[in-house]
Amino acid sequence: MREQGKPLKFGRVLVVDDHAAARESVADVLRHAGYLVTGASSAREGLGLLAKSEYQVIITDLQMPGMDGLEFIRQIQQQRLLAQIIMVTAHATIGSAVEAMRHGAFDYLEKPFNATRLEELVGRALERGRLLAPEENNRHSGSLHEDEVFGLVGNSQAMQELRASIRQVAPTDETVLIVGESGTGKELVARALHRLSKRSSGPLVSLNCPALSPQLTESELFGHRRGAFTGAEDDRQGRFEMADKGTILLDEITEIDLGLQAKLLRVLQERTFERVGCSQPRSANVRVLASTNRDLQQEVASARFRQDLYYRLAVVPLVLPPLREREADVHMLTDYFLDRAAIRLGRQRCQMEQEARRLFGNYHWPGNVRELENIVTRACVLNEGQPISAVELQPWLEQPECVTEAHISALPVGVTLEEMERQMIVATLEHFDGHRARTAEALGIGVRTLSGKLRGYGYAPHTKEFGEASDVRQNLPSGSASSANLIAKLTA
Repeated sequence: MREQGKPLKFGRVLVVDDHAAARESVADVLRHAGYLVTGASSAREGLGLLAKSEYQVIITDLQMPGMDGLEFIRQIQQQRLLAQIIMVTAHATIGSAVEAMRHGAFDYLEKPFNATRLEELVGRALERGRLLAPEENNRHSGSLHEDEVFGLVGNSQAMQELRASIRQVAPTDETVLIVGESGTGKELVARALHRLSKRSSGPLVSLNCPALSPQLTESELFGHRRGAFTGAEDDRQGRFEMADKGTILLDEITEIDLGLQAKLLRVLQERTFERVGCSQPRSANVRVLASTNRDLQQEVASARFRQDLYYRLAVVPLVLPPLREREADVHMLTDYFLDRAAIRLGRQRCQMEQEARRLFGNYHWPGNVRELENIVTRACVLNEGQPISAVELQPWLEQPECVTEAHISALPVGVTLEEMERQMIVATLEHFDGHRARTAEALGIGVRTLSGKLRGYGYAPHTKEFGEASDVRQNLPSGSASSANLIAKLTA
């Protein structure tokens, strides 16, 4: 209940948390402060509410079963909703804060927090949303620069050709295969294709294919019937149904299991599918976009991807250039991310020394635009008012080739191929600080293949830690500095 006589602020707030007590506690504080508050017990329920009603502020927990807070934020960003997002976490780090902000969060709250801090942050988020609303409403006007329309910044020849191709392809209903290294902006291209298509009024729904097992991937794509498998307690829509009259993006399509590829082929050919555990066919009125960071023709030649599915997907291929081939765009992108960070942080725009800009211009950017955005955002978060220098940026720039050669030269003669592979995987995982997608890319294998090998070494699923310190010592190769360093990190 609001205090008697306290004016209603007319701000609609959505609180998403799987813990009912925490969710209601936050909701009660905000209702008492004069906000209209709705609660959701999962990110999926939250997306359903967002499809029906407009909210000015969204407060979401980071750790939730199923779709976590970061994936929830990504889905909201893809739908281009104007709501300001606040992430709540019990494990706040600079890394999680940067990641949340990169995906569009306004700010984050570290547990435990008090009512005053909560009200203050929601008030600032609401005010920022009101300030940005006119700017966002003008985004669809013809006077905007192309990089504003697409979110694809750069004036290089490659980017001009890419934007021209997007304009040609988007109005059609054809399947598009988006090819590019990790971090080149494949999701941005997918969003541009959707926004400029006849289906722009419908939803854009994505599925990150490497993140799930084959059974769960099938359920996520096509939905399931209650009792179809252990844990299927209710009927559930799949992504194809959620994307009805809109667009579906199958992210990293090469990671889909061969058996499931056959079912996906049927959807593309016949435009029908069946929920798991149900024989009733359902129609698929969706446009399909697929993305990959691998050479699909090579995957077909290696029998890891169906040739007939490849031809169905590659009706119109769009190839994204890596950032190292777009040297002229690096400084424009840097300025773009500096501007975005200033808006999100509510600070003046950070400045960069010329030496820092030269460092960026000479760097090879293995992580592409995503790496550049991450480093610029991190520098802005940590900045204390001085121009950003090359000295502070240098430690964040990676030199994987040198690291790889160092580890190879350290391998003793007589080591088995299996043990050598194990040492290389562990060393690469340590170098990328446990980031599996980047580790897999550096090793030239799929994320699922990497996860399977790590399970064999004793790693817990989807984490970079072992269960016990003793397990660490049993499963790591002995007698190397890499082993000692990783043990120290995991047992500290």
